[in-house]
Amino acid sequence: MSTVEYALGCVAAAALGALLYTVVTSDTVEQALSGIFDRALNTK
Repeated sequence: MSTVEYALGCVAAAALGALLYTVVTSDTVEQALSGIFDRALNTK
């Protein structure tokens, strides 16, 4: 891979990571995950 392709790949990976972090830390996703874990831990 050439230097330009490598740099673009790194930028794209960083952007994807930032997007995923933003989505996972949003209130809606956090509440949904908390609900799933609470239900899983409280089953008999």
